[in-house]
Amino acid sequence: MSVLVSALAFFVLLSVLILIHEWGHFSAARFFKVVVEEFGFGLPPKAKTLFKRDGTEFTFNWIPFGGFVRLKGESAMTEKERRAKGSFGAAPVHARIIILLAGVFMNLLLAFVIFTIGFSSGNWVPTYTTLEQMEEAGRSGEIHLVMSVMIDEVISGGNAAKIGVPQKSVLRSIDGEDITSVSSVSQLQEGKSRVTYGISSFTDGKVGEEITKYSVALQDGKSGIVIIPYPLELSAPDRNIATAIGLSFRESKVMMVQTVIGIGKLVSSLARTGTIPEGIAGIVGIAQLTHGAVQEGFMHYLRLVALLSLSLAALNVLPFPALDGGRLIFVLAEWIGRKPINRTFEVATNAVGFVLLLLLILLITFNDIVRLF
Repeated sequence: MSVLVSALAFFVLLSVLILIHEWGHFSAARFFKVVVEEFGFGLPPKAKTLFKRDGTEFTFNWIPFGGFVRLKGESAMTEKERRAKGSFGAAPVHARIIILLAGVFMNLLLAFVIFTIGFSSGNWVPTYTTLEQMEEAGRSGEIHLVMSVMIDEVISGGNAAKIGVPQKSVLRSIDGEDITSVSSVSQLQEGKSRVTYGISSFTDGKVGEEITKYSVALQDGKSGIVIIPYPLELSAPDRNIATAIGLSFRESKVMMVQTVIGIGKLVSSLARTGTIPEGIAGIVGIAQLTHGAVQEGFMHYLRLVALLSLSLAALNVLPFPALDGGRLIFVLAEWIGRKPINRTFEVATNAVGFVLLLLLILLITFNDIVRLF
């Protein structure tokens, strides 16, 4: 049953993200009197025409993910067809810019609304890119934070390994003193030949309540463990709507920047080694993330929707052919040059861009599948 629920959640996630994006294009086009010839639910081939309204054919398509809009004159090759009344090419430059960016705006708006709900009623913890940011947030009261230390690795042959100190566990105390930072470990061990560790297990992302004691011999103040900072307690207080809105702006900015950095790492990795870096997920990876989020609960799933909506916005605004940002470049070039770009060149460029994007998606998906096994 959980697999079916996750599959449905995955279908809803992709459909909502893409349809709200296309709805942005649709609404902006209608506002500027550009004829929307078709609004498709799912992707071609067409299965059925649902209805027609105000010159737009609403269709259901065989590939049941997302959707699309087809504007009048989008595929026209002659200048006469492009400039025909109601066509995209006949709209003023500012109108075409808004139409192209409306999808990105809707994805940003969706993420912002979800973040506001999460920070106001879901007690979400904001994303911090550095430990210093998190600790500052804890000091300011933005979050409740109690830091500790995780034993990330137990060095083979070391004193800790000899007595069975478990790696991937949490070091709670040394000689009865609570551990709150990596630096406090070396301070409490300095000048001693033996200490007593209080250690809690760490399983499935949860710290065990029971504390086990280990008497560990030291050599030069070290026991043979590799430690990293770990938030032992991390939660958020109740917030009013104004605070939630402020955090939503911040979260959107942070996640957009991280997405752009991730795209940069993808391009760099492909150029240098031809490999997909860690942290980049395709359709299969997103399906896995969806399943995990569904298991954690609805609010976790909702946060995933917001994060992917921001990722979709960041991806589409890139100045790459076939994407909204790439099409925007041609509109801006026409405005700057005071004349239309050669239509054959524009169509060919977008076609090549589309093929490259498709190949990239297939490569990332293949990489997802390899990681599964």
